[in-house]
Order: sequence, then C-alpha cells, then structure tokens
Amino acid sequence: QFDDCQGNEEVQYEVSNPDFKVEPDGSLIALRNVTENIRVLFINARSLHSDDMAEVKILGKRDRHNSIKNMLKAPRHLALLRHRRSIVAPPISIPENQRTPFPKIVGKLRVETTDENGKTIEGPVDLEVIIIDQNDNRPIFKEGPYVGHVLEGSPTGTIVMNMLAFDADDPTTDNAVLRYNILKQTPDKPSPNMFYIDPEKGDIVTVVSPALLDRETLIAPQYELIVEAKDMAGLDVGLIGTATATIVIDDKNDHPPEFTKKEFQATVKEGVTGVMVNLTVNDKDDPSTGAWKAVYTIINGNPGQSFEIHTNPNTNEGMLSVVKQFSMLKDDAGWLSINPVNGTVNTTAPLDRESSFVHNSTYTSLILAIDNGTPPATGTGTLQITLGDVNDNAPYIYPTSAKMCEDSKDLNVITLGAWDKDLHPNSDPFKFELGKQSTSDKSWKITQLNNTHAQVSLLHNLKKANYNLPLVVTDSGKPPLSYSTDVTIQVCSCKKGKVDCSSADAPHVSMAVVLMFTLYSLFCL
Repeated sequence: QFDDCQGNEEVQYEVSNPDFKVEPDGSLIALRNVTENIRVLFINARSLHSDDMAEVKILGKRDRHNSIKNMLKAPRHLALLRHRRSIVAPPISIPENQRTPFPKIVGKLRVETTDENGKTIEGPVDLEVIIIDQNDNRPIFKEGPYVGHVLEGSPTGTIVMNMLAFDADDPTTDNAVLRYNILKQTPDKPSPNMFYIDPEKGDIVTVVSPALLDRETLIAPQYELIVEAKDMAGLDVGLIGTATATIVIDDKNDHPPEFTKKEFQATVKEGVTGVMVNLTVNDKDDPSTGAWKAVYTIINGNPGQSFEIHTNPNTNEGMLSVVKQFSMLKDDAGWLSINPVNGTVNTTAPLDRESSFVHNSTYTSLILAIDNGTPPATGTGTLQITLGDVNDNAPYIYPTSAKMCEDSKDLNVITLGAWDKDLHPNSDPFKFELGKQSTSDKSWKITQLNNTHAQVSLLHNLKKANYNLPLVVTDSGKPPLSYSTDVTIQVCSCKKGKVDCSSADAPHVSMAVVLMFTLYSLFCL
C-alpha cells in the first residue's frame, strides 16, 4: 500500500529482482517460478510528491501457488517490513514578472509528518523556490564615452579599443549572453568596413590594409561607429543596446618636408642685419604635431657664421638672417640686440614669460664673437635671462560645450575647469560666476568644487534646444584678471537608448544680453 497524499498520480514501482514486478494496483507478481535462493525483495515506489521503500522477506520456501500471483495477499507466507516514508519537497519554479491577481498557487507538497498524537515523525523540510529569469533587461554600455586611437599605417588586425556592455539578466542563461556588431560607420570611405568588432569579446580591430589607413588621404581623421550589443547570444529575439565609438587616426611622421622651390635668392646691403629671405616648405603631416614642425640647418656656405636660420613657429618658414660681429647667434624670439663693439645687450621688445620660447621662466640666447684674423676665429657664449611673473594672462575655461537629456534626473550638466598661463599667486584659486541672466531665465547655478573646478547644474529640466550660458572666471592676481565666455549646452531627446540632438532649436541666450544690445543701439542713435 503506497499513498503520496496527492492521489497517487504517475506512481512508478521498481523491484530489486527482475523476476518480479508490481502492478499499478500494488499487487506483487512473480514472472517465473520462485527459486529457493530468493530471500528478500526491495520495492521502491516513487511519484511526483513522495518516494518510499519497502523491504519484503519471503518466509515460505515450499508453499507455492500454481499461478504464482498475488503473493502479498498470502500473509502467512510473506512478511512486509517497510522503511519510514521520507518527505520529498521538489523545487518549485516560478517565472519572474508575474501578473495580478495575487496571491497565486505555485505548487503543493507535504512538508511535515505527524502521528495520531500530533508528534512530529519527520520534517519539516525546506522548500526551494526557483525564480525563472525572463529576458526583460536590455544590454547597457556603462563606460562611455568610448574614444579609441590608432596610429595611421597600423597593420591589419591592430586592436583599437574594447567595448563591453552589461546585461542585468541571469548570467547563467542566454538572456545575458551578448554578441556585438557594428551597425554603422561614419564616414564610410575609403571602405565601409574599416573596422571589425569581435562578437564575443567586444575588441574593435582594424581590417583594412595599412595603405588605406593613411591620415593624409582620409576624408576625416576620425570615425564614428554605432556599436550594437544583443542578448540571447545574438538571436533575432534578443534585446538590443547601442553606443557610439569614436576612433581617432593619429598622425605619425611619415612625410618629410619639401622645399617649395629648388633655389631661393635674396639680396642684402652691406652692414644691414635681419631676415633676408623666408624659405617655404610643404609638409603633409598634422600641423598640430611635432611631425609638421620643420627644423632648418645651414650645412655649408657659412664659414664665417655670418648667417643663421630659425623656424617661424606660426608659418613653419625658415627665416634666413644676416648676423654681424661681437652679434646674437641665437635669439629665437627676437627680443635682444647687442652692441657690436662693447657687447652690451639690450631688449628690443617686451619679454613674455609665457612665450613658447621661454622654458621654466628662463630665456636662453647665444652670443657670437668673431675676430679679424684670417681665417676669423669665433667664440660663443650663452646668455640666460630669468623672467619674473606678472599677472598679464587671464584664465580661460574648459570645456566649452556639453550635452544632456531633456528628461534627465541628474541635473548636473558639466564640470568646468580653469587654467592660467601665469604662476601662483597670479593663477588659482579661480572664482567661477554665472554671467548676467534675466529674471525669467533663472535656470542655472554654479557651485565651486575646488581651487580650479566648478560644477554647472540646472535648477529644473529644460526643453530640447541649444543654450548659451554666459560664464566669468577670475584669477587671484593683484589686480585680478577675468575672462568671459559662453558655454554651449545641448539639451537633447533621449528615448529608447537613442540620443537625438539633430533637431534642436536655435541657441537660447540670456535676455540680459539681448537687452544690452538694444540699449547700445539706442545710445548710438
């Protein structure tokens, strides 16, 4: 007799001896003649709700029925010894995101066994409830903005950057197994497939030949990639998250400077010094890097050191100058002059400690002395001028633009920094202030973070548009210097993981600024 207290549905019996079986009604049946060697049988009964074992000892050896059926119905021949019934509490699985109404029945079990006196015989047992994950979370790129750099001419397969997304679903299921793909590349020249992303690792690599990755022949020195992360291991039913990757093609010094002419000619009067001719060159490398800046050297034809050449830092031209005796051999900024007889050095222009020709507040020049011998002998001396600092540079603010979502809960817009070419105490601490705003335009506030940084935040959300926010930064010099600028804030539409700033209105400016322009026009009339 087996009872799982749940109706005995789908009960299965197993007998330790294959010569016997148990029918669905519990009858023990011998399939062939019982031999004298059989002494005991173990019968296991199992259902969805319970599991039990019975031990059957066979006492009669010679008393056999002709049909050899229903052996358990002859109690004088059989004795039934049963193990204590064990409680089974199979785990219950429930999908997440259940809908109303509640409460809901999720399963049934036996959790405790008591005798007729109410004494616990077995149990209670733990019930494990397993929450089945559903694919209800999209992949999210958390580490943005994503900016990578690759040197021009890099070999195919060079790793540029890595992009990994996060999925909040169960990592042991396909709900959180992500696959990556590049949806769009801008610009799409010289190849629409300049880069490839490893679908599992998220590594972005170059896939074009080094010849195509030539910065000087590209339409633009940077690319923007729209990268997709899809869960469910990339199946069509997977949820999608996207992010933008910016890849900058860095310049390398792969183009030598070339003179624009094979021969330059100049005429100079006797006794006249200064620049006599500018030598021009072309260099295809990036002008903002040292690969573009030319260094000129006179290699012959100047035995008396009567000429010198320097690079114009703005035009990259070579300024060939005539120099004369007890003269300035090197005066890069052109600030000095020397008496050719007694060697007195004078300034010819204001000295600027913040100039690119000054290093560590020191300006270095070379003085050339030539005697009248034949051939003339020369000597050089180094003159170093240490420049003190005055507050002659106003600080400036960076960055000058930012983007935010119109429905963002975080009203912190941008962290501003300030920098001053002057030294302390003529630089920081800086004071950050908002420019004049009209009463109807009180939407912004600025909070000082430290000596060099401040936080711009909103007092409430703004509609999608471009806003020009007037700001003023002041240094600590005596007297202090201030700098005014506008910071452009783009308020964009952010829906379903997509950021849209393309249809922003015309820039919004402070009403105080418009009023100032109007009054100025009236006074001019």
